[in-house]
Amino acid sequence: MRGAENHQESMFSYVSTETRIPLNHPLRAVRKMADAVLLEMDGTFEEQYSIQGRPSIPPEYLIRATLLQILYTVRSERLLTEQLDYNLLFRWFVGLSVDEAVWNHSTFSKNRERLLTMSVANEFFARVVEMAREKDLLSDEHFSVDGTLIESWASLKSFRPKDEPKGPEGGSRNPFVDFRGEKRKNDTHASQTDPEARLATKGSGQTAKVCHSAHVLMENRHGLAVDCEVETPSGRAERDAALQMMARCPGETPKTVSADKGYDHADFVEGARAAGFTPHVAQNTSRGRSSHIDGRTVRHEGYAVSQKIRKRIEEIFGWVKTVGGMRKMRMVGQLNTEGYLLYALAAFDMVRMRNILSAQMA
Repeated sequence: MRGAENHQESMFSYVSTETRIPLNHPLRAVRKMADAVLLEMDGTFEEQYSIQGRPSIPPEYLIRATLLQILYTVRSERLLTEQLDYNLLFRWFVGLSVDEAVWNHSTFSKNRERLLTMSVANEFFARVVEMAREKDLLSDEHFSVDGTLIESWASLKSFRPKDEPKGPEGGSRNPFVDFRGEKRKNDTHASQTDPEARLATKGSGQTAKVCHSAHVLMENRHGLAVDCEVETPSGRAERDAALQMMARCPGETPKTVSADKGYDHADFVEGARAAGFTPHVAQNTSRGRSSHIDGRTVRHEGYAVSQKIRKRIEEIFGWVKTVGGMRKMRMVGQLNTEGYLLYALAAFDMVRMRNILSAQMA
């Protein structure tokens, strides 16, 4: 018997979003880890908000929504709030009921600014890393370090001479600019949109873009990110950021740090040894150079293992740029870039932990 089509919508629903989500859905494990971290951060949230005035969007909602935006590569806050309005999976993850109103996209962006500050973002990421340590997923001895360029939310047209008045001529938002024959350097030029960004290129022959320099410290057991830094791009940025992250690495046991040949400099090798790290850096002997990594280090089996595992850090950069949406930033400033990177790395670690623990239980 053919069923009749019913065009009458039900006025009430007695099914919660919790029952709509499959028990084996990958987001369930991520939500459980995020909730545990947010519960521990309750005191931090109390300090961030005033006891007077109108209630804001709960910070737990904002952080979960940010994680959703990263995990599902949602390209804008406007599209994210649109999805939250009708996507039951998104509503369940954030904590919204079926009938609860969704905030405006501009309100979301404004309220999230305080959660991109280093104090909140750093604590959230640090607690995710500590959770991985409690589950015995981190190595306390072997690490890898590398850096990449994150394109800023600024066009090449904004990279103008520093002594030039700010703003386009004639009030046009997209003026015609001819750079032919003009030498643009960071010493004499700066972006009017993002002054903290710099014109940089990853290698000779590649296109120069207005960028920030992002750096990650990875532990070598399961390839989890344990620290990060966002610096102004320069010839020393990668080595300086690596030494800062290594100095914050806990524990007094001897450690190793692996890196590509761009770190084969005397200042990095000496700084790593002073911090208690054995530098397993790829030897740079191109163009007749003399490597700062001696034969005593290279001959050990552990050096070859470190050189093999260190390439997994590219998986982190690839995930953050493609899935996390950080190939080109949607916000301005070094502080916002680092805050968003911390949440992206936390999301990456939680997904990795979910996959590792699921494989161990299988």
